[in-house]
Amino acid sequence: MTLFETVLLLSAAAVILLQFARHLGAPYPTLLALAGTLVAMLPGAPGVEIEPGLALALFIAPALMDAAYDLPPRELRRNWLPVFSLAALAVIFTTAAVAALAVGLTGMPLYAGIALGAIVAPPDAAAATAVLSRFALPRQTLSVLKGESLLNDAVALIIFGAALQFHSGRSDLAVILPDLGLAIPLGLLIGCAFARLYLAFAPRVAGTLGATLFEIVTTFGAWVMAERLHASAVLSMVAFAMIVARQAPDRQAPRDRVHSHAVWGAIVFMLNVFAFLLVGLQARTVLRQFEGDQIGSALLFAAAVVLVVVGVRLLWVLGYNRAIGRLKRRCAPARAPTLAQGLVVSWSGMRGLVTLAAALALPTSFPARDLILLSAFAVVLGTLVIQGLTLGPLIRRLQIGPDGSYDEEMRLARSQLIEAAEIHLQCSGGGAAARLRAELDELRVAAEARSHGKGGGGDALRLECVARQRAVLSAMRMAGEIGDDVFQVLQQELDWTQLAHSRHERLEEG
Repeated sequence: MTLFETVLLLSAAAVILLQFARHLGAPYPTLLALAGTLVAMLPGAPGVEIEPGLALALFIAPALMDAAYDLPPRELRRNWLPVFSLAALAVIFTTAAVAALAVGLTGMPLYAGIALGAIVAPPDAAAATAVLSRFALPRQTLSVLKGESLLNDAVALIIFGAALQFHSGRSDLAVILPDLGLAIPLGLLIGCAFARLYLAFAPRVAGTLGATLFEIVTTFGAWVMAERLHASAVLSMVAFAMIVARQAPDRQAPRDRVHSHAVWGAIVFMLNVFAFLLVGLQARTVLRQFEGDQIGSALLFAAAVVLVVVGVRLLWVLGYNRAIGRLKRRCAPARAPTLAQGLVVSWSGMRGLVTLAAALALPTSFPARDLILLSAFAVVLGTLVIQGLTLGPLIRRLQIGPDGSYDEEMRLARSQLIEAAEIHLQCSGGGAAARLRAELDELRVAAEARSHGKGGGGDALRLECVARQRAVLSAMRMAGEIGDDVFQVLQQELDWTQLAHSRHERLEEG
């Protein structure tokens, strides 16, 4: 079967699985990984192999771009302590605990145990987001998890790189540490340079399809350049995305912004779908490395690694919450997290493609490589299944109250925007200004109604009118009264009207 046919078949299977995930209320990464594993076990199943470096660039770079674009720097500054605790300290302690387990139970070299720990330490943001997006969690909790996902991969991959250097014979810390220290600022510098490049040349391609293509080229270019120069590709992508997110939107035309968001949303989602299918399809590759008498002990060790990974995160997060509570906000920029928030954060540690890609990147001569591969696969699949399927019920059981700050900020922003328009119209006369002022009054009433949970009756009526207009427009097209070009323009105008008077909600996966 050709690669194209394989991808097409997997895409069709993913569409079906996504519908099951949506109706069952299960996170789609879990279902896709399980399905990929089952497919991999079938005779004649398609084999999909991908080079690890390509997997990181293809799947991780867009996900980081999407996450960093939506997380302003002020959120990182506001939550720097919990983010640092999860993205750096939790990764380091998880690495140490897994390394100790590996050395103690299997006798593998210390640097090999550290490599295993770094591989399984960083959680995957996409898996947790697939569950958390369905619930009205406190915004601080979501900000902390997003901030962790931006930085934990960089910390883990730096430790992993150090372990690989030990394997290659460079065991002198005086040589390794400066290299690792240089990777961080160099990665940030590359990301800033590509962001400036994008901001300088984007206006020249504005209003064209080439604008979105230029975004894709610069995004992957920042990652590839960092990899070529042995810098931190993760931090390069974070710096690039945050600079672009802060400065580019004000320079873009509305149509360019909408088109860019639509394209990137589709790209990130499709790559996530293929990534988690790929995780499952690697099952055969991982298991075929073991003989029949070795698989039992290897599986027991892999199960122990899963327990350590889950347990360390749980203990670390709950311990952090307790310590912050005792300090009574003296060291924390925000209020201490509750026990319920801590349980949600600690249970949102599903692993994903970074873990699998890093494991596959190990040299064939690396000590205990097969056992490390099996352990990494067990951690990915185990956390996706155990935590992925139970995180939703846990959130419902904890009955975490909704965060009203989003609605309050939305109400305030709507009021300020309406007031700005009214001030501008005060000096204008005529029928057009009067009609605009009346429309602004309607918008103010609708905004106040939404802020008090009453719903927008005017919005509902407007949407009903849009639905009727769509029916008439379609009938005119079918009857040949208007051409397709006129139909498409009017259809787009109705789309904008519907978007303007609908609740802002994310599309469901699937």
